[in-house]
Amino acid sequence: MKRLNPKTAVAFLATATMVAALVVPAVVHAETTGVDPAATRILKNMTDYLGSLQKFSVHTENTLEDLLDSGQRVDFDVSASTTISRPNRLRAERKGDLVNQVFYYDSKSLTLYDPVTKVYATEPTAKTIEGMLDYARGSLGLIVPASDLVYSNAYTLLMQGVTSAKVVDKRVIDGKVCTHLAFSRPDVDFQVWVRDGDKPLPCKYVVTDTSTPQLLSISTVMSDWNIAPNVSNDSFNFVPPKDARAITFMPLDEWPVANESGASK
Repeated sequence: MKRLNPKTAVAFLATATMVAALVVPAVVHAETTGVDPAATRILKNMTDYLGSLQKFSVHTENTLEDLLDSGQRVDFDVSASTTISRPNRLRAERKGDLVNQVFYYDSKSLTLYDPVTKVYATEPTAKTIEGMLDYARGSLGLIVPASDLVYSNAYTLLMQGVTSAKVVDKRVIDGKVCTHLAFSRPDVDFQVWVRDGDKPLPCKYVVTDTSTPQLLSISTVMSDWNIAPNVSNDSFNFVPPKDARAITFMPLDEWPVANESGASK
């Protein structure tokens, strides 16, 4: 059987969406260093609230920055409609520059299905969303933007090694007033915009690789939150169409390595 390379099958984009980002006048802040307890408190409220939701769905718009061989930066956009049922079910329909696929996780296996080419790849995996995401990244090389936010221990993961945390200002995203937070840790900066009020959902999430001069980012904006979707377990199960063809994932350690000219070895 042919192999499905996760680089061309791209990644599962778990969250994000910029539908409309209306900016209110920015508040000028003095530049400070250190960890502001107000910023960490808002982050913890958000992760605790999101972690308490047993089911939710969200529409997302994701922008992935990359570099051409010439060094010019280019952006790729992918939208996703994602539904999660804790502890072990997830479905995402993704469309955009890089991918047109449906991602299924049914507590036993993960499947990527391409409705255009009608091919799919299925891989047994862990029995929790967290375990599945770890496996998808570590063994299959699947990029999972914003997956940090859906882990049950998201706050601990996000705060590991943080050296700076601050409240930046207020912004309006998708018609909701959100508090803009900024954090730094070695080699990574991340920003999160958290909805004000009694439902502190994330509005936007940006992760920037600071380990290289290019400072490439993955930006994720979220909208159309439903914190009590009416979904059954069957909606997370993949049933291959009669004309679909099974292929296999290419394990991460079998990916071709590019030489200096860009050709694969």
